[in-house]
Amino acid sequence: MNRRLLVSLVPVALLASCGDTNEDEAAGDAMDPASEQALNDELSSDPDLAGRNEANAALSGTGNAAIPNIDKSPRAIEAARSRAAELVGGRSELVSPPTAKTLGDDNAPSAAMVAAARAAVSPGGENCGEKVDYTSAWAAKLPAAFPVYPRGNTQEAAGTDEGQCALRVVSFLTPVALEEVLAFYYTRARAAGYNAEHIKSAGDNILSGTKGRSAYVVYARRLPQGVTEIDLVTTD
Repeated sequence: MNRRLLVSLVPVALLASCGDTNEDEAAGDAMDPASEQALNDELSSDPDLAGRNEANAALSGTGNAAIPNIDKSPRAIEAARSRAAELVGGRSELVSPPTAKTLGDDNAPSAAMVAAARAAVSPGGENCGEKVDYTSAWAAKLPAAFPVYPRGNTQEAAGTDEGQCALRVVSFLTPVALEEVLAFYYTRARAAGYNAEHIKSAGDNILSGTKGRSAYVVYARRLPQGVTEIDLVTTD
């Protein structure tokens, strides 16, 4: 059985970090064994997604599945941009994130990324990763601050609210430029009271932050097919 979206996303975050994290913070953010195990366990498959192994592989950049046909016309892009602007109070309100810090292989994970990873094991000790359900309905259950980018084409979605778990993972495609999508999420995050950091690791732009016990991580990459691929992880 192939590892699913959640397992492929969250461990990637643990390879990256904020360059400003000091040694004490890094030590305090270290994952406990239960969280690490949960993140590396394979998740149960959703019958509705049976036979989609190549599609799943494409999302993680390891397969050869074709990108679905997405409307990349100027009209479609402008419609998405306009709606995104409405959701932040106008185009003048969109703020680009700080320039990304490029990370090496020896960096420790940031607080936001550790928070997202720890969501696989709730405070009560439940293994949230094992409770994840794969269905597109989870794309509509993201936190209000982090919706799928307007007119985004959802490829896969997973999540759980069982017990003390509150985890969402959604992968989608949009023809809008990567920089504009990141600006949307950065603006939404800051308006909702989250902090934010922007790094670049393994070819991905990664925007992440926390607010109390909640966290978000946005993985973004521009594909050769002329679309932006986003993997969005949120916890609450």
